[in-house]
Amino acid sequence: MITTTLTESANRVLLENISWQTYESLLKDYEEQPGFRLTYDRGKLEIMTPLAPHEGSKKLIGRFVEAATEELNVEIRSLGSLTCKREDLARGLEPDQCYYIQNERVVRELDQIDLSQDPPPDLAIEIDITSSSINRLDIYVALGVPEVWRYNGSRLTILRLEGGEYKECDRSPTLPQLPSSEVVRFLELSKTMGETSLIRLFREWVRSQVQQGE
Repeated sequence: MITTTLTESANRVLLENISWQTYESLLKDYEEQPGFRLTYDRGKLEIMTPLAPHEGSKKLIGRFVEAATEELNVEIRSLGSLTCKREDLARGLEPDQCYYIQNERVVRELDQIDLSQDPPPDLAIEIDITSSSINRLDIYVALGVPEVWRYNGSRLTILRLEGGEYKECDRSPTLPQLPSSEVVRFLELSKTMGETSLIRLFREWVRSQVQQGE
C-alpha cells in the first residue's frame, strides 16, 4: 500500500513503500521536466518542486564555485543536478549543483556515471531553505560524497566527510581559498548588486586571495 503525505508550504510530496523499480521509472518520466527533484531512501520517495529563492541561490553559489576554479586554474566537471544513486544502497538524490574536482580526470570522458563503480561527486551544493522530509545528508554519507555545502538562506555550512559522518569546517577543504563567511558575504551583496557585477567583484576577491598566498 502506498501512503502519500503532502507538505504544501515546501512544495513537496512524500510517498512511502515505493520500490526501486518505481523510482527508476519516475526518474525517466521526469527527465524532460527539470523543475522536479526526486529523493529516494529505502522505500521513501520525495518529489519536490523548487521555489524561486532556492533556484536563485543554487545558481549563484554554483557560479561562485565555477568562477573560483577558473581563477585558481583548477579543472572541474560541472554536472548540475546529476542523479546520484546506487541500487545496492537503495538510495538516490539530485544535488542542487555538483562538481567533480579531485576526480575530474577520472570522469572527464564518461557519458554515463555509475556510482557503484565510479567515484561520487567531490562537492555537492544543497539549498536548504525549505527542509526535506528525508535526511539527505544521510544519503550523501552513504554515497560517500566528500564535501557538501548547505545554504539555508542566511548561513552557509561547509561539511567534510570524516569517519562516516559530516563535520563542519570554516572553509572548503577542496577550495581552501573560500571561507564560508566570505561566500555568504557575496550572497548578501546579491541583494543590492546585479549578478554580472557581483561575479566580477567575486573574481577580483579570489585573485586577491591568490596574491596574498603567493
